[in-house]
This record gives sequence, C-alpha cells and structure tokens, in this order.
Amino acid sequence: MDSDRKPTKAAAALTREVTVLNRYGIHARPAALLVKAATGFAGEILLEKNGVQVNAKSIMGLLTLEGNHGAKLKIHAAGPDAAAAVAALADLFERKFYED
Repeated sequence: MDSDRKPTKAAAALTREVTVLNRYGIHARPAALLVKAATGFAGEILLEKNGVQVNAKSIMGLLTLEGNHGAKLKIHAAGPDAAAAVAALADLFERKFYED
C-alpha cells in the first residue's frame, strides 16, 4: 500500500434556501432558464420543496414542484462546481427570472 497517497476529498455539497419572487412562479419560461443554467454545471443539482426533490436539469421535474409565488425552495448541489451552481440558480430567483 502506498503510504504517500492522500485520501481524495469528497465532492462539495451545498444547500441554499430561495424564495420564488416572480408573480407567476415557476412556469415554463423560468423552468427553462433554470434548466439552461443547471446544465452548464457538471455536478448534481436538485430543487426541493416540502421534502420533494427534483433534478434541476429536468424541465418536467421543475414544473411539478408547485413553485408558486412566495414558495420556499432549497437548492442542493454536489460536485466540483457546487458553489457556482448554487450561486447561478439563486441569482435567477433573486432576479425574478427577469419577469417583474
């Protein structure tokens, strides 16, 4: 056994809570923006509401979340670019998906 080997660092995992601020919630256009942003990252990205998690890279999954105006969601990201992924998705929520 090679004693000089260092243990590999586990992939970073982050969670951030966001609020749906745009008037009409997560409908087709905001879902498409989320998918477009999420697919730019290598790691796994999930959105969660009330314990239900969906893949942020799946438009159909996002549309089933019932992300109405005022809903609280959690962004979960794991992988080498988790911090950037969480920041990018949270920015879309903060900017109201460029709608209002």
